[in-house]
Amino acid sequence: MPVVNMLEAKTRLSQLVAAVEDGSESEIIIARNGKPAAKLVPMDAKEKHVRKLGQFEGMFPSMTLEEFDADNDEIAKMFYGE
Repeated sequence: MPVVNMLEAKTRLSQLVAAVEDGSESEIIIARNGKPAAKLVPMDAKEKHVRKLGQFEGMFPSMTLEEFDADNDEIAKMFYGE
């Protein structure tokens, strides 16, 4: 995460935008008088995180809905103090 000053950001804006667009930099901090003032990030920064469906398949024992719900009354007693 590089930090660039305002003057450098003004002169190299196209290069900085290209760096975050192509992924070579995840974000760039722009500083004014040595203090961080802004962050340059790609528009689709949140969309890059891909969730793989079924990634835990086979890691846990399978059970029916009835087996899953079997302890509901006991758990409710623990929460509500009955």
